[in-house]
Amino acid sequence: MWLQDLREICERNYENPSAGQSLVREIQVEWTDANRRGDLDDSLKQGLDRRAFRLLRADAEEWLGWLDNEEFWKPGWKGGFDN
Repeated sequence: MWLQDLREICERNYENPSAGQSLVREIQVEWTDANRRGDLDDSLKQGLDRRAFRLLRADAEEWLGWLDNEEFWKPGWKGGFDN
């Protein structure tokens, strides 16, 4: 659910990375709270945080690259651009 929500936020803002990044920060707070309550497993939070880190540091070109990278959006993604 969280991964799908993250992707939808990003896709809706594919032409405006700064707006998308702002929303990524907002949803990151939500999943951190869910983790603290025990509603989100630590390993899932780590995967979401890895993605958020890449998205938040991305420039406009990198933003689009991450959005188009199907591996990035698959559960279990560990990092890197190609895997």
